[in-house]
Amino acid sequence: MIEPFRMGCALSCMCFLAACGVHGSTDFDDGAPSSAPQIEHDGDVSVLRVEHPERFPLAIAASQPVGATLTVTGVVAPDVSRAVAVVSLASGRVIEVRARLGDRVGKGQVLLRVQSADVSAAISELRKARADAALARTQLDRAKDLFARGAVAQKDLEVAQDTADKATVDVDNSAERLSVLGVNPDSASATTGIVDVVAPASGVITEQNVTNASGVKTLDNSPNLFTISDLSRVWIMCDVAESDLPTVRVGDAAEIHVTAYPDRALKGRVSDIGPVLDPALRSAKVRIEIANPGLLRIGMFVTATFHGQSVRQLAAVPSTAILHLHDRDWVYVPAGEEGFRRRAIVSGDMLKDNVQAVASGLSPGERVVANALILQNTAEP
Repeated sequence: MIEPFRMGCALSCMCFLAACGVHGSTDFDDGAPSSAPQIEHDGDVSVLRVEHPERFPLAIAASQPVGATLTVTGVVAPDVSRAVAVVSLASGRVIEVRARLGDRVGKGQVLLRVQSADVSAAISELRKARADAALARTQLDRAKDLFARGAVAQKDLEVAQDTADKATVDVDNSAERLSVLGVNPDSASATTGIVDVVAPASGVITEQNVTNASGVKTLDNSPNLFTISDLSRVWIMCDVAESDLPTVRVGDAAEIHVTAYPDRALKGRVSDIGPVLDPALRSAKVRIEIANPGLLRIGMFVTATFHGQSVRQLAAVPSTAILHLHDRDWVYVPAGEEGFRRRAIVSGDMLKDNVQAVASGLSPGERVVANALILQNTAEP
């Protein structure tokens, strides 16, 4: 008897619900209209029709003077005008290397030592010249004594004087040759045929082409043994696309950001724009000169922002008015009395008070929805 009773109750409830559906309301529906605005999509998918557009406040795009900017990537390079090549005029074999790539060296510091046959030959010539000079001076003294006694003619004295003068010149020439080869004629190494190659300037070794026991050739077709660079000032070499070249001029200020130090901003200026384009990349090399506070290292990748000298008026809107969607930026502008159109823009730099500049796509004086995200979320099904 219990089971037929349950079936009867269920049938009664179904009939009651059906009756309520016919009349369109129940006791739980008070008939109040929904508070959410109704959104309708027009034939154009970028246009939204809204029943209560006043619920989405509008903001007027202000006019903001903004200097022309361009951001590119670059690499730190040494200033070639501050680079000094280290060479050896004496050929031979390297017997000791006292510096290596990346070392900071001072002027006059010994970088390597070379056992040179050129130095040995120059030392031999110096010894011979000194011996000849000693003999010439002795003969000159004898000629002077004999001339005073009337034993020789004056021409013999003049010949002896000329011989002594020439011998002195030979000594000076031999000593100068040793100095050119890098050897002090009066030093202890002058007798061993070993030449010390020293740093001609202070700086950092940025290139090394010599190792222990390697051969050192003459200057013909021979690379530098070392290259010493003064890194107190460096270059930033950037690739600027052909279409962006009109926005960059020599003398423009540049702001440098290094990945390793994201909180540091370095200042520099454009010193040269390459006259030749890269045929593959269709870009030109732009050189920025910058003082190195000790953070920059050769080969570092940086981001350079050029600040042009010209100023243009851009639209500026609240940052909430810009919608970031599908890797693009959008704003909503009024389209008729009850509609909004979504428009693609290119956003610019952030300004004060949560205001953002618009590089293109919007003009000063136009109206936009102040909070594009709320309108977008409302429009989504």
